[in-house]
Amino acid sequence: MLKVLRRGGRYVSSGAIGGPLVTLDLRTFYLKDLRLIGCTAWDEPVFPNLVGYIERGEIRPLIAKTFPLERIADAQREFLQKQHVGNFVLIPPPAGH
Repeated sequence: MLKVLRRGGRYVSSGAIGGPLVTLDLRTFYLKDLRLIGCTAWDEPVFPNLVGYIERGEIRPLIAKTFPLERIADAQREFLQKQHVGNFVLIPPPAGH
């Protein structure tokens, strides 16, 4: 992931679903002047600010794949393979179905 960040970019993590061990080439980290940020809890205004950034198009979530809600089991199986980058999105059925 660090290789795709531009110079001075930030990588932020709030979880470790892949496990506790990572491979990190420190040369990529320091030669690109990257910032690595970890977060375990948010101050109250963080979430509303995040939503605002998304609504204004200033940031976009990275979507790996979408699934209709009825395929939630397929989504979970693929998620557990840990071969994706980004989030999985479950699409609910239209209202009244």
